[in-house]
Amino acid sequence: MLALIILQLILLAINEFMHKVRNPEYKNRVRNYLERQNFMKHIEFHLDVINPGETEGRMKVRDFHKQQKGLVHGGVIAAIADIVAGFAAYTLVPADYNVVTGELKISYLRPGTCDELFAKGWVLKSGAKLSFCEAEVWQICDSHKQLIAKATTSMITLPPKS
Repeated sequence: MLALIILQLILLAINEFMHKVRNPEYKNRVRNYLERQNFMKHIEFHLDVINPGETEGRMKVRDFHKQQKGLVHGGVIAAIADIVAGFAAYTLVPADYNVVTGELKISYLRPGTCDELFAKGWVLKSGAKLSFCEAEVWQICDSHKQLIAKATTSMITLPPKS
């Protein structure tokens, strides 16, 4: 158990070294921003992990998340991939800057048929105006994770209004 904790701390340190944090209060800023995320609240998606350049979240699948054949709607899968990628980019921008999606490309690998979804997003390259990110969406069936979608995104960094 101690070895696992040490490994997690080492990985966190490497992640922070790889991604320049421009706002040391990024976690509080993300948490405050989440309070205004009405769409996330509506679909009942929650971020569990907020680290520099990466976020993770999960949600229970409800009937309103499903399309006519009982599968998780592709729009729900794309939305949570967009959320984790966007917040991963948001952790690296300066205070008072914002992030919006400029491009989202998603590949659906298999249908969503389980009762829980897990998503992870991370920054590949963070720039002053644009960040390139990736995301994966997994379904969880009886404690077994299965990859159902991969996404690539371009996130636009918006400076504060003058």
